[in-house]
Amino acid sequence: MPPASNPELLVLLSLRLKSVAVTRVLAEHAGLPEPDVAELLARLGTEGLVRCRQGSLTGWSLLPAGRIRGEALLAAELDSTGSREVVGAAYHRFLALNAELLRVCTDWQVRTDIDDHTLNDHSDAAYDEQVISRLGQVHQQVVPVIAELSEVLDRFSGYAPRLSEALERVTNGELDWFARPLVDSYHTVWFELHENLLATLGIERASEPRAELSG
Repeated sequence: MPPASNPELLVLLSLRLKSVAVTRVLAEHAGLPEPDVAELLARLGTEGLVRCRQGSLTGWSLLPAGRIRGEALLAAELDSTGSREVVGAAYHRFLALNAELLRVCTDWQVRTDIDDHTLNDHSDAAYDEQVISRLGQVHQQVVPVIAELSEVLDRFSGYAPRLSEALERVTNGELDWFARPLVDSYHTVWFELHENLLATLGIERASEPRAELSG
């Protein structure tokens, strides 16, 4: 089993992936005790790396200096674990699947078999089953990619169970778990995995070919 990531790295990365989140959510995402995360956030706040936002959208957010610190920690982790080559290869395999996932999500939301403007109202069970089946095929291919990542960086190990749960919920008729952004839907988790890979490798999302973006 690979060594656990630095707690500071985990918290800064969680903030990058969540944008804004309260301490409890960050602790759950980072897999760390909430009191430890609260203490760490307080220190990072005094260093000008994060801030606690108040108002309609309350929670911690990452400041530019915090993003830079996080990127440095991510790069150092790749070097110290010797995992850069493995993660890079997994990323390129992920990108090929990402293009198919994008097509599946588009077909879930729009009836492209009719035209490019008819929204899928999910009244055609046979059509939905066919799209869900395609999602399952993508899932079968991405699980080994996540396994390879998890062998070198343990912080990737949670993605396979989260994607599996979302797929199971969709298969059982909970259609919001396909692509709804407000829940841990398949697309939501996939998008986060994509961003995690980009952050880990120091790649800007805008530099990827447009057809390969997941959201």
